[in-house]
Amino acid sequence: MVPQQCRTVRGRAARGRFRSLAVSAVAWVAFVSGTAHAAGPEPDPVPSAPAATEPVAEPAAEPAPGAESVPGGERSPFGAYLDYGPRGVQRMAELSQWLGGAELKVGHSYLPGDSWAGIEGQVGFLADWAGWRQADPDRMFVLNVPMSARNEQPLSDFQVRSDLWRGAFGWYDGHFRKLAERLVRLGLQDTVLVLGWEMNGTTYSHRCAPDPGAWKRYWKRIVTTMRSVSGQEFRFDFAPSRGKDAIGWTACYPGDDTVDIIGMDSYDQPSGLTFDEQVSEPYGLQHHVDFARAHGKPISYPEWGLFRNGDNADYMRRMIQWVERYRPVYHTISDYCPHGVWQCGANPQAAAVYRELLSGGPSTELPVEPEPVEPVAPVEPAAPTVPVEPTQPVAPVEPSATEPAAAPASPAPAAPECTPVGIGGVLGKWLDGLCVPQSRGEAEPARPAAPAEPRHPLAPRDGSRPWSPPGLTDLVGWARRP
Repeated sequence: MVPQQCRTVRGRAARGRFRSLAVSAVAWVAFVSGTAHAAGPEPDPVPSAPAATEPVAEPAAEPAPGAESVPGGERSPFGAYLDYGPRGVQRMAELSQWLGGAELKVGHSYLPGDSWAGIEGQVGFLADWAGWRQADPDRMFVLNVPMSARNEQPLSDFQVRSDLWRGAFGWYDGHFRKLAERLVRLGLQDTVLVLGWEMNGTTYSHRCAPDPGAWKRYWKRIVTTMRSVSGQEFRFDFAPSRGKDAIGWTACYPGDDTVDIIGMDSYDQPSGLTFDEQVSEPYGLQHHVDFARAHGKPISYPEWGLFRNGDNADYMRRMIQWVERYRPVYHTISDYCPHGVWQCGANPQAAAVYRELLSGGPSTELPVEPEPVEPVAPVEPAAPTVPVEPTQPVAPVEPSATEPAAAPASPAPAAPECTPVGIGGVLGKWLDGLCVPQSRGEAEPARPAAPAEPRHPLAPRDGSRPWSPPGLTDLVGWARRP
């Protein structure tokens, strides 16, 4: 159904669009003049790839600085994204069992980005994760929060830029305040919020490239709004995807005052890229660690896993070693196909490495791994059917010798049903052969009376012959006038 506000006349809609464009132009002028002072520090220069083609030598184990870094000798807290809701909560214990009792300290979920109600946290599964989090004080809950209510729609850069302007000027503050209040009420006041993740790419509509200045100002408003809620202890994780993508992610960094953790989503892609190249590429793993150290922030890996290079055991081993070397606040593998190792049966070699390096002791075999890839049983061929003996052809029946029936007499031509009308002059040349219908000799059966029609606005009010549009008879009478 078309919304009521869309049912307007074209002129009124055009005037509304003109006023909207005028308001947007004024807002843009104000924004440009304001962001020159509020955009924050200049982005770091683009790092260049090393000239040497030899594999990059990894430095000695040195955790990224920051109060949240993991103490030496302890395994970095880890978990997995298994499912956003109750199913994900249930499978945390099953994954722990598959890993020989390893303690999964990090639960990970996502808010839907298809409505403001979802971004406000009006979803039932947050209560399930709250119960899991409160069962153990050492556990950590990580929640990805979209910055747009149309986050996975294919919006143009102009539409994205318009949304960022609105957010930068506070139009959406109330939605994020409601989210903060709901999380505090549920006992999730210390949640790690991965806000506007992978902003340097093109996958989501909360992307940064269309207007980095507006994006950073919008981030700051969200963080400031959510921190203003009483009882909150949130940590905000700035998590781009590895590599440059659509824009160098340092150009989107909003500033140290509104960022608690600098994360990175790092999948095994593109095809053919080695792990050493993932480390050394511009805006890659090494740049991430160096950037966090320069800003005094701890690091994280909210999303990582296999991808374009298939069941890559070398990537799995090297990534886990990298994670343990630099001691992030947390890391969570995306455990579903094609990225995962436990819920995806397509990566057995990488799964064996993951299980070997992160197992908590003697492994306990589960009867059946979740969602295994099962072979399809062959279909037994059907028994051949016995061919049916053909029946003897039936002899054709000879036609009888009867005389053919006489053809029916042709009907007499019907009398003309109309009377020719002679029209002289120029009009007669065009209407030659015109005739007026004449009544039939026999009466037609009576038809039901048609429902009374509303009086035409031009009909006379004195009860005389009702008005009707000129017909053929009127036309003929007009043509015969001298």
